[in-house]
Amino acid sequence: MQWTKQNEQTVYSNRWFSVNLADVQLPDGRHLDHFLIRLRPVAVATVVNEANEVLLLWRHRFITDSWGWELAAGVVEDGEDVAVAAARELEEETGWRPGPLHHLMSVEPSNGLTDARHHIYWSEEGEYVGHPVDDFESDRREWVPLKIVPDLVARGEVPAANMAAALLLLHHLRI
Repeated sequence: MQWTKQNEQTVYSNRWFSVNLADVQLPDGRHLDHFLIRLRPVAVATVVNEANEVLLLWRHRFITDSWGWELAAGVVEDGEDVAVAAARELEEETGWRPGPLHHLMSVEPSNGLTDARHHIYWSEEGEYVGHPVDDFESDRREWVPLKIVPDLVARGEVPAANMAAALLLLHHLRI
């Protein structure tokens, strides 16, 4: 059963996203209006050290009024390479510059509503270069043992699905 987009128009737009309205034809021929959000790609990165600890941020999300562990993340700027953006975000938010990055996964966290794609990278080494420029993004930054990641996810301490998936995959690969 494939839905077919007949046309799409922008209702609102800014540098971060656009809200669009699409005319969608269902397989039985009926049409419906479907709102969608078009977003820039998101680059995500972390470091896993020799002790199998992962660098995480403890932060508050005002939209859901929730606290949780996350990886450093941000939008990819126009013309910017995704891996370069991931390294930039990690350094800006944690003060750690990653070594060579490995692509871990790309996910679509809410593909029924948005076209967001999150590209997640990790490195086996990093260099502390100083206090994070974007220290307002998190309450603290910590090296967390990968072995406890499944428990953190189970307790709801990693509320973002993309972050939980990435951390569980890292746990699987490294532990």
